[in-house]
Amino acid sequence: MSSTQNVMRSILKNPNSMVSTYHAKQLHAQIVKTKGSFDSDNACILSLYSNLKLLDESLVLFRSLHSHSHSHSHSSPPPPLAWISIIKCYTSHGLFHHSLSSFNDMRAFGIYPDRHVFPSVLKASTLLNDLRFGLSLHGCIIRLGLDFDLYTGNALMNMYSKFHGLAEISHNYVSANKMLDGFSQREETMATVKIDSVRKVFDLMPIRDVVSWNTVIAGNAQNGMYGEALTMVKEMGNANLKPDSFTLSSILPIFAEHVDIIKGKEIHGYAIRHGLDVDVFIGSSLIDMYAKCTRVEHSICAFYLLPKRDAISWNSIIAGCVQNGKFDRGLSFFRQMLKEKVKPMHVSFSSVIPACAHLTALNLGKQLHGYIIRLGFDDNKFIASSLVDMYAKCGNIKMARYVFDRIEMRDMVSWTAIIMGCAMHGHALDAVSLFEKMLVDGVEPCYVAFMAVLTACSHAGLVDEGWKYFNSMKWDFGIAPGLEHCAAVADLLGRAGRLEEAYDFISNMGIQPTGSVWSTLLAACRAHKNVELAEKVVDKILLVDPENMGAYVLMSNIYSAARRWNDAAKLRIHMRKKGLKKTPACSWIEVGNKVHTFLAGDKSHPYYDKINKALYILLEQMEKEGYVLDTSEVLHDVDEEHKRDLLSTHSERLAIAFGIISTTAGTTIRVIKNIRVCVDCHTAIKFIAKIVGREIVVRDNSRFHHFKNGTCSCGDYW
Repeated sequence: MSSTQNVMRSILKNPNSMVSTYHAKQLHAQIVKTKGSFDSDNACILSLYSNLKLLDESLVLFRSLHSHSHSHSHSSPPPPLAWISIIKCYTSHGLFHHSLSSFNDMRAFGIYPDRHVFPSVLKASTLLNDLRFGLSLHGCIIRLGLDFDLYTGNALMNMYSKFHGLAEISHNYVSANKMLDGFSQREETMATVKIDSVRKVFDLMPIRDVVSWNTVIAGNAQNGMYGEALTMVKEMGNANLKPDSFTLSSILPIFAEHVDIIKGKEIHGYAIRHGLDVDVFIGSSLIDMYAKCTRVEHSICAFYLLPKRDAISWNSIIAGCVQNGKFDRGLSFFRQMLKEKVKPMHVSFSSVIPACAHLTALNLGKQLHGYIIRLGFDDNKFIASSLVDMYAKCGNIKMARYVFDRIEMRDMVSWTAIIMGCAMHGHALDAVSLFEKMLVDGVEPCYVAFMAVLTACSHAGLVDEGWKYFNSMKWDFGIAPGLEHCAAVADLLGRAGRLEEAYDFISNMGIQPTGSVWSTLLAACRAHKNVELAEKVVDKILLVDPENMGAYVLMSNIYSAARRWNDAAKLRIHMRKKGLKKTPACSWIEVGNKVHTFLAGDKSHPYYDKINKALYILLEQMEKEGYVLDTSEVLHDVDEEHKRDLLSTHSERLAIAFGIISTTAGTTIRVIKNIRVCVDCHTAIKFIAKIVGREIVVRDNSRFHHFKNGTCSCGDYW
C-alpha cells in the first residue's frame, strides 16, 4: 500500500480529523480515481461530509448507496455508518422529520442502531416536541443496553428536561405509544421506571461528565426546584468536577428570583477566581442578578468589566436600568449600543420602549418605532404591546389604537394596554367596548384587565357597568378583587356623588383598606363639597397612614373651599410640626427632544419674560371670551388680586405658554403634571385651546385631559 493510500486510510478511520470541505472533496475524488468506490469507503466519505454539515453532498452519496442496494437483490443495504451520518446531517440542518424517518428506515432494514446515532435522533424528537417517539427511543436504548452510555444518557436527560421534567409516565402510556417492536413486558416496565424523570436517568448513569450535571442542575432551576439545583452543585464539586460557565449561569437566576445578593456575590467571587467572569453568558447573568436585587450600580460594573459584549449583555443592562427606574440610563445604554454597531434584539425594544413611556418621551418613542419598522420587528406582539402602552402614556391615544389594530395575534398584554389607554384618555365607552370584544375573542381577562375596565367606568360615571364587572371578576372568572379594584369601585361611587354608599363599601369590602383607598373617597368629598364626611374619612386615612401627606393637603383644600380658614390654618400648622411638606406642583413639556420643567410660580426659566407676556395676552383674550377666575381652591385667605396671581402662575399654565411660543401653529401641546389639575386651570386651558386653535393634552396624576375647541375629553368629570 502506497503512502498516499495510508494517509487516505488514516483519515477515513478518523473522519473528525478533516476540517476542510475542499480537502474532503479532494479525498473523495482521489479514492474514486485510484481504486474505485466501495460502500465502506463511500460510507466513510459520507461521514466526512456529515461532520462538515455538507447536506447536498451527503444526500447525493447516500442516495447512490441506497439505489445501489436496491438494484441488486442480494446486495446488502447501506452500511450502519452511512445511516448514522445521514441522520446526523439531517438533524444538524433542522430536518428533524427526515432524521426520524431515516432512523425508522434503518430499523426496517434490520440494522441495529449504536451509541453514535441516538444523540441525533433524541435531539430531533426533542425539537419536534415528539414525546411519543422519544419514549420509544428510550425503550430501544434500554433493550440494546445503551442506557449506560454517557452521551446517550446526556441526550436522554436533555430530552426530558425540555419536556419540563416528566413525572412518572404510566406503563399504559408507554405501551400504547411505542413505535418500535420487540418490547417485552419486563422491558416496558424497565422503561417506565427509567424514564419517569431527568433525575432517574441521571442516577442510573455509571459515568457522568460536566454536561450531565449541568443538564440536571439547569432542569431543576428552570422548573423552580431551586434547593435541589443548589444541592446538585455541591454534589458536583464532591464528584471532583468544577462548575463551568453554564453551571453558574443556570444558578444565578435562582438568587435573582430570591433577591439573595449575598449568595449571588459568592457565585460572582467564584467566577472571578476561576476566570469565568469574562464569559459573556456569566456576565449577562450577573447583570440580571444584580438588577433583580436592585443593585443597578453593581450591574453596570459587571457590564463594563466584560471584555466583549453581545446583544444579550446589552439587553440585560438596558432592562436592568429600566426595571429599577433608571430610565435615562437605560436609554443612554441603548444609544451606546447602537453607536457600537450592535444590532438590537426584539427584546431590546421591549425593554427600552417602557423607558420612553415613563419619561413620556414621545419624540424618542416615535424614532424607536421607525427603527423597529426598518428592522422588521413591528409584527412582534410583545414589541407592539409595548408601543401601544408607550403611545397611550405619552398622550397619543390615536397612534396607540393604530398600532393595536394592526396586531394580528392579540394577547392579554396588548388588550389590557389599549383598554387602560382608552380609560386614561377619557374614551370610556371605547374601553368597555374593547373589553367586551376581548371576551368575544376568547381572551380571558386577568387582574390588570379588570383594573383597566373599572378605571374606565370610574372616569365616565358608568356605575351599573362598573358593578357588573366587579361582580363578574369573582363569580365568572374566579379572580379575587384586590385593593386596586376596590379603590376603583370606591372612586366610581364617589365621583357619581354616592358618597355614603362609597363609605359603606370601603368599610365592608372584606380587605383592610389602605390610606390610598380612603383617599379616593376624600377626593370625591372635595369635588362634592361634603366637609362632614371628609372629616370622617381623613380620620380613617390618618389612622392607617399617619404620614399621608396627600390627606392633609386634600383636607386643607376642602376647608379652604368652604372658607373655613382657621381649620385650614390649623392643619398647615400641624403639618409643619410633623415635618410634612407639600409636594410642589411641577409640570413638564418636551420641545425639540428636550424636556423643560416648570414649578408653580417659577421665574427661573430663560424664557420666563416671554412666557409671562404670552400668559398676559392670553388672559385678556380669555376674559373677552367669558373666562371668570375661580378662586375656590386657593388655599390662602388672601385678596382676590393675589389669588389671581397665584392661579396664573400654576406650573401647567407656564408649560403650556412655553409650548405655544416654542412650536409652530397647529402643533399639539403635551404637558405632564405631577398632581391634579385644579378647577380654574382646567377651565382656563379650555379657553386657551380654543383661542390658539390647538389641541392641548395634559396628563395629571389620575388621567389625560384632551382640550380642543373649548371642551375637554373628561367632560369636566375628573
